[in-house]
Amino acid sequence: MKLYHTPKAVNPERSYTFLKAKGKLDAVEIEEVSIMKLEHRTDAYKKLSPYSQVPVLVLDDGSTLTESRAICTYFEGRFPEPNLLGRDPKEKAVIEMWDRRIELGFLSNIAVWFRNTSQVMAALENPQLPEAAAKAETQVRKFVATLDEHLAANEWLAADRFTNADITMLLTCGFSSLVGWKPHKEHANIAAWYQRTKAHIDQ
Repeated sequence: MKLYHTPKAVNPERSYTFLKAKGKLDAVEIEEVSIMKLEHRTDAYKKLSPYSQVPVLVLDDGSTLTESRAICTYFEGRFPEPNLLGRDPKEKAVIEMWDRRIELGFLSNIAVWFRNTSQVMAALENPQLPEAAAKAETQVRKFVATLDEHLAANEWLAADRFTNADITMLLTCGFSSLVGWKPHKEHANIAAWYQRTKAHIDQ
């Protein structure tokens, strides 16, 4: 297998960090793709990913998977332990619920905030809309405050152990620094969770 990966980009990092949490980075060939150099838009890369998406997982039979969540599902099947997506129907649903909450309430709002305020994104997000950024900032700050309340009573985000939902939230906390905001520096319960999660992945 080969995983095409872009470091520091949230969606590629999701599948990469998932594989790292499985302890299986050495089981998959990793090839980096530079989005800034537009390597994901070359004809050769589009043969792997018609929509120029990163990541791409090339399977042993030559077929490909895109979408980071789908790639994580494949890794879960190939490398069942440690389990990150749920052991029974209820746990799977709870993990998926929290993963989607983070995507929609946290990650998507950070993306809107970033795309409409960053000079780096000005050429792609034209025109940039300050009012859209302001609305997204208000929404994400409110949402993250509820996450902090949730983590006051829970060691992990979605279950009684580390799961994929924690990976998504950790990477989104990192992404938020692009707009000059670090929720794990502002909220005590998120800060404690953040340290636990980083230590778990890096162990």
